[in-house]
Amino acid sequence: MSYSIYKKGFKVFLQLEKGLAKNSTEAYLHDVDLLFSYFEEKENSIALQKVEVKHLRRFLEWINKSGLGEYSQARVISGVRSFFNYMELEKVLENNPATLLSPPRLGRKLPEVLSLYEIETLMEHVDLSLPEGQRNRAILETLYGCGLRVSELTGLRLSHYFPKESILMVTGKGDKQRLVPVGKQALKHIDLYLNNYRNQIQAKKGEEDILFLNRRGGRLSRQMIFIMIRDYAAKAGIGKKIGPHTFRHSFATHLVQNGADLRAVQEMLGHASITTTELYTHLSTDDLRSAILKYHPRAKERK
Repeated sequence: MSYSIYKKGFKVFLQLEKGLAKNSTEAYLHDVDLLFSYFEEKENSIALQKVEVKHLRRFLEWINKSGLGEYSQARVISGVRSFFNYMELEKVLENNPATLLSPPRLGRKLPEVLSLYEIETLMEHVDLSLPEGQRNRAILETLYGCGLRVSELTGLRLSHYFPKESILMVTGKGDKQRLVPVGKQALKHIDLYLNNYRNQIQAKKGEEDILFLNRRGGRLSRQMIFIMIRDYAAKAGIGKKIGPHTFRHSFATHLVQNGADLRAVQEMLGHASITTTELYTHLSTDDLRSAILKYHPRAKERK
């Protein structure tokens, strides 16, 4: 049978009802494609109305044997459950077989974080004598100073930058906008970039309002930001595997470590749920625990 009609309906549901961003929508649709491929290959193109939990459990065994990691499997299961929830909502199914589907048990994986010293060392390895160096320093200061996602950074607009008020208007997941304060270092380097590099570039049509541009006048890609950061990290002798999101994690962790209110950090990060932001309290607790175990005289094992 053809599953395409259900996929099209699910896509519209994700975009209009859920308000998901393009990348999130594509991730869900990829998970559904994987499920459909399994049904066609291993379950004789079973009708969705006849799917039982046993079929979905066999699907989980199939993706596990394919070598997919635990976190990837958990993401696929989340996508599949969302799809069947949609099918139930649309009354295509009377019973939802995915309600009994359990994701693999995952340990808490804490994100990589840079120390303040590592942040400063990395910044110092940007050559400001180069025009692109001024742009790159502004990008790094904005990532760390505002805690942005890489997609938010590449989509920043000149018309949403308010230097007098020290504010950026950021468009996040689901096209939700939020106001983010900009610190002095980020303001300084954004202005240097605007006055010494951005004003000399002829922006491509449709990109005139984009803040950070490449030398050809187009917006920067996510891949370009990843490559740039890893290049500077290598020059700075930082052995950690880092990317743009590392600056976001570091931003949040340093705020929490220095006593920032968790709700304020949630607003700045654009988290829909406070439980996501609470991860950074665990990071701070782990730092504290390590310090106690290392330095407190009563925390050491007695001989």
